[in-house]
Amino acid sequence: MRTTYDEADDILVIHLSEKPIAKEVSQDWNTHISYAEDGTVVEVVIIEASKQGAWPLLRSHAA
Repeated sequence: MRTTYDEADDILVIHLSEKPIAKEVSQDWNTHISYAEDGTVVEVVIIEASKQGAWPLLRSHAA
């Protein structure tokens, strides 16, 4: 697994596989899931990731 984040557009892509994408499904307006031909998830795209609380992936909590 690897992630890429585009700060200018606030888009997070979580890459789960290197398989070719066969279809993409929108879960809602800002979450899109791409599937391989065999039905496995290839990647998840989150639009407005920081605004939605998905980026950064790990947050430190102040004491």
